[in-house]
Amino acid sequence: MVHGLLLVRVPRADVDDLVHDVFLQAMRRLGSLREPGAFGPWLAAIARNRARDHYRRQTPTETLPDEVPGPSHPEGDAMAVLAAIRALPEAYRDTLALRLVEGMTGPEIAERTGQTHGSVRVNLHRGMQMLRDTLSGRPRT
Repeated sequence: MVHGLLLVRVPRADVDDLVHDVFLQAMRRLGSLREPGAFGPWLAAIARNRARDHYRRQTPTETLPDEVPGPSHPEGDAMAVLAAIRALPEAYRDTLALRLVEGMTGPEIAERTGQTHGSVRVNLHRGMQMLRDTLSGRPRT
């Protein structure tokens, strides 16, 4: 779950280090967890906050143009799909990443994020439709 949440928020090259940071931070703060049943949503919040902190602490860099000459990315279309998921609203982005990237089921996503099963189902449905529209070039409605 942590990997999926970070993957749609930060550059892929930084994800593994940030996953490590999230779990270190969780270990240090475990005593502040009031309700053991809320561990999943608590851990997800730490991951989201760590991604935000990552951008706050970064030094400015120069952006490369969209078209850079050279061979295509070794992961091919997966990077285009990941970029499309990153462009979606947060609620859809998180549930799609956990479903498509991490392979979690709807009930697993609900349990780990603290959302209701209905919310996860709706977010997955709407998010998949938005993703299809984005990847096919159709405008989002």
